[in-house]
Amino acid sequence: SGVIEVSFVVERDGSLTDIAVKRDMNFGTGEAAVSLLKKARKWKPGVQNGRAVRVAYTLPIRLSAVSQ
Repeated sequence: SGVIEVSFVVERDGSLTDIAVKRDMNFGTGEAAVSLLKKARKWKPGVQNGRAVRVAYTLPIRLSAVSQ
């Protein structure tokens, strides 16, 4: 269990660019997070003064081990 941090930019059209792993747990978790964001649907862009703008975003992803 732990936290992965992924940063990216939401463009004016809602696409995600500049995806980078800031904190990783190893074991392929960072690569999995990047591939998941590359497959994601378009996000809603930021709005400033009524216009769509680019927004930098950092997404923390918490993972925890499930005991069986």
